[in-house]
Amino acid sequence: MISVMLVDDHALVRDGLQRILERTADLEVVGSVASGTEAVRIDASLQADVILMDVSMPGMSGIEATERIRSVRTDANIVMLTATASGEDVVAALDAGASGYLLKDAETSSLLTSVREAANGDVPLDSRAARALVDHRRQRDKPALTRREEQVLELVRDGLTNKAIARELGISEKTVKTHLTKIFATLGVVGRTQAALWAQRNLLPAA
Repeated sequence: MISVMLVDDHALVRDGLQRILERTADLEVVGSVASGTEAVRIDASLQADVILMDVSMPGMSGIEATERIRSVRTDANIVMLTATASGEDVVAALDAGASGYLLKDAETSSLLTSVREAANGDVPLDSRAARALVDHRRQRDKPALTRREEQVLELVRDGLTNKAIARELGISEKTVKTHLTKIFATLGVVGRTQAALWAQRNLLPAA
């Protein structure tokens, strides 16, 4: 039997989850609380196999509660169950020690499978949360270009010459060359072709 604690500030959500989980033979809800503070307080006595934790709650957030619980019970399996997946929240939750990240509109079968996976030590991650995580890390690791340098790079990608770029942006060819030198150094590329290939992979199409 897998024991589960529910942590969500909305009673209707907790009641609905409890009905879903307790319709199965191998899952049992042993606790249902409305805040991160309550979850931290009773976890030591409950020690549920899996904790389903909302992210946004008044007072202590689910992410902070996760960090506090994991600091005491390092083997706690805490799965964030929330309405939206931003890259920042997914990263913060996993860094705090969450065992997974699910969205509340998940299919019932997917939710049940994820609870069982978490109890077995796996890391259930909604596909949208995974995409948000990848996008967030890609953006964080993206070389820092100024907006003007991005504009120059977009035009290089589109095949414009230095003279055409200068005319398009209303700057001198010498300024274009200066921007390109800085762009090549920032990206770690050699020449226009590599810069254009980088821009094709990493810059959004021009509006």
